[in-house]
Amino acid sequence: MFQGTGSDVGKTVLVAGFCRLASRKGIKVMPFKPQNMSNNAAVADDGGEIGRGQWLQAFAANEKPSVHMNPVLLKPQSSTGSQIIVQGKLSGFKKGADYQKMKGELLDRVMESFARLKERADLVLVEGAGSPAEINLRHGDIANMGFARSADVPVVLIGDIDRGGVIASLVGTATILDRNDRAMVCGYLINKFRGDVSLFDDGIKAIRNFTGWPCLGVIPWLEGASLLPPEDSMALEHREPKKHGKVKIAVPVLPHIANFDDLDPLAHESDVEIVFVRKGECFPADSDVIILPGSKSTIADMIALRENKWDGEIIAHAKKGGMVIGICGGFQILGRKILDPDSLEGNVIEIDALGLLDMVTEIGERKLTRNSNAIHLASGLPLTGYEIHMGKSFGPDCRHAPLKINNVKDGAASPDGKIWGTYLHGLFSADAFRHYFIGNFGAKPDASGHFEKIDNALDKIADELEKAVDINALFRLAR
Repeated sequence: MFQGTGSDVGKTVLVAGFCRLASRKGIKVMPFKPQNMSNNAAVADDGGEIGRGQWLQAFAANEKPSVHMNPVLLKPQSSTGSQIIVQGKLSGFKKGADYQKMKGELLDRVMESFARLKERADLVLVEGAGSPAEINLRHGDIANMGFARSADVPVVLIGDIDRGGVIASLVGTATILDRNDRAMVCGYLINKFRGDVSLFDDGIKAIRNFTGWPCLGVIPWLEGASLLPPEDSMALEHREPKKHGKVKIAVPVLPHIANFDDLDPLAHESDVEIVFVRKGECFPADSDVIILPGSKSTIADMIALRENKWDGEIIAHAKKGGMVIGICGGFQILGRKILDPDSLEGNVIEIDALGLLDMVTEIGERKLTRNSNAIHLASGLPLTGYEIHMGKSFGPDCRHAPLKINNVKDGAASPDGKIWGTYLHGLFSADAFRHYFIGNFGAKPDASGHFEKIDNALDKIADELEKAVDINALFRLAR
């Protein structure tokens, strides 16, 4: 099990890299994350939701993604509560304090899923969540040491040297862990190292003196990681400024942004510039397209859009003839109104939306979760993707649906086709459609396909890990 001294230390990427490395060695490997918190979800092949990180790790392992790879998924819907997804299915909504009380009840489901993977695999690589040093959350824990001890899984701790203080973070974790939890740790990895590794030799000695833990490897900064789909919105804070491209796409970063990896295939095109617009910023005046991505709380994000005065900027962009696209929750925001008669998202039961499409959305209790095949009607090009949404949209502009999903019209568009939206996530991962889309703006597509880029990045990461880590010694820790 790979745990971290904190969030965003690289656990997801390293587990994906080790999955790819094990698979290349002929080991049947499965990823597992007992509990995840993320609004970047994917639809597993067995029909339910899992974290995007576990989808990526399954892809790296050359295995079909399963709900049992991430049996508990928390999808934050407000500042105090989340949707609870258990083995792929919506189990309900809980506030933080209430969820802490029910974690122990979920351990049986977690262990059931883990047992299923163990039956199918030679090796299971487990990813922790956050940090085991959060000892205030230790009671009833199912994400870190609570799971490790229940499953008797040895732990490798990951420290991020790029953020500074890596010695203190490792030694501090060792210091505050319960004696029995501390005994689960078999060693540690230093991640995101830049420069001459020998310069950290004294650091390794110091950590050994304080903790007794061996260093299992010092891993360099992995350039290929930037091509992998991010697990949560924290990744948006670290995205490097993009190069200039033939087509400029602006994306508002709203408080409940979800499944924004829909944009990755576009962002990784050399001739495309993606600009993430944050609170207090304005949309670039020369934007060709504005894309409103998914949202876990559409009404709250519509309110935030208005508070940021982005509604006027988006409407002005559309009036100038600019293109505006909405995906899932972003599509709902394009309509005239969003209705929530059962208060599923909160206390606001009706709100005026942008009014760029003549349609209304009503949020309902039924949640649609499925992988889907589709056709882009204007071009006739095939698409594959997935749907995760609660609610239906209806109105005159739905007659101008841009897609057919599983042979049924989906979405809505303005009569001139400049404003459109769909419930299909992942549509830009279809290479032919993406090339057609950016080609309309004069952009030249890259030769490599989207999934080919991810595949190559995983292979490069695996190559780097094999150089930096004694892989055979690492895998021998498994029992």
